[in-house]
Amino acid sequence: MVDGTILDRSSFPVRDKAGHYYGRIWVYRDITERKRLDQQFLRAQRMDSIGTLAGGIAHDLNNVLGPIILAIEIMQKKIADPKCLHMLETMNSSAHRGAAMVRQVLSFARGVEGERVELQIRHVIRDIEKIANDTFLKHVQIRVILPQDLWTVLADATQIHQVLLNLCVNARDAMPNGGRLTISAENVTIDAPFACMASEARPGPYLLLQIEDTGTGIPPEIMEKIFDPFFTTKEIGKGTGLGLSTTLTIVRTHGGFLRVESEIGSGTRFKIYLPAKIDADLKNEDRVEEELPRGNGELILVVDDESSVREVTGQTLEIYGYTTILAAEGAEAVAIFAQRWREIAAVLTDMMMPILDGRGTIQVLRRINPRTPIIAASGLGDGQMAQGEGLDVKHFLPKPYTTATLLNTLKEALADS
Repeated sequence: MVDGTILDRSSFPVRDKAGHYYGRIWVYRDITERKRLDQQFLRAQRMDSIGTLAGGIAHDLNNVLGPIILAIEIMQKKIADPKCLHMLETMNSSAHRGAAMVRQVLSFARGVEGERVELQIRHVIRDIEKIANDTFLKHVQIRVILPQDLWTVLADATQIHQVLLNLCVNARDAMPNGGRLTISAENVTIDAPFACMASEARPGPYLLLQIEDTGTGIPPEIMEKIFDPFFTTKEIGKGTGLGLSTTLTIVRTHGGFLRVESEIGSGTRFKIYLPAKIDADLKNEDRVEEELPRGNGELILVVDDESSVREVTGQTLEIYGYTTILAAEGAEAVAIFAQRWREIAAVLTDMMMPILDGRGTIQVLRRINPRTPIIAASGLGDGQMAQGEGLDVKHFLPKPYTTATLLNTLKEALADS
């Protein structure tokens, strides 16, 4: 069918007791789910085959890499030229990395988790930076942003290396005419509002890794498919469709989660959240609440079609000194605002809502009172959709947002009014 539904059709004749034929009864069964499960089963079988193939290849590759590593170590003891020693060190590092990746491919294909150690991600990112600078074409600019106080994670270094390399290669391929690739890391603490908007998140400390490019972007119609095994938009021979599927699996097995933000013509940003391992003393320090701006009873209209997001946002604002009024969709928000616009100090509205979306809601609110500060919120990743002609929205909240981001943005919006 046009909507993708798969129907199984069968029929049987209808006769009376004397055997006279009256017609046929047709039965249609929706077998869409069964077909989907069949496809998943075939994919699983294919992955098993890949695992078997990987086992044989790994044995041969290890036989190739073993003599190379031993020969390099012997040559390092006999050669004194600094330039040659530097080249040998690079070769040795690459050979060991190759051997580690062979083990990783084998263990991952067989469903075996690698060894987890306390890992400082800065070293992995610096290694990725070196590989990118040495192998990517020069029209791709590499930028790395790394604070000095990064938390550590409990992770398999080779698997994390594979995740970052996969994403960087994809970013490079998305910039055929050149551009900028930015790799960054930062410490973040996920709180209840953020966790409410990200189902896989749990409150606590995380290390956030970001891979951002200025390439072609991902079309909305394929965004839901990019993590499917064997799905690829690359030409035959240039991609297997396993890169992002593998990336997502590795991140999830590490207890983390992943978010994607993309806009056609402007680029793509992958955000990887990995649970951070921090000292007990530091955890105790983190329990001391950050000094966050508080309200003074101002009435805030919160508009969101997701009840959990709407309620937890309202509760958070009330804890910090604001009063709130909640609306489940745009039409309800307009009705409330029309009656109480003189009392409402600011409006926080989601952009993606059924019936009357954020754009339409903002346009109507602006006609009622153009001076009320409006904050637009969206999970699409940037505020461009809220900056369209006539909207005049200066403040934007990317979903999911933390308490600190919510309160600071609201403070700025009220200060500008």
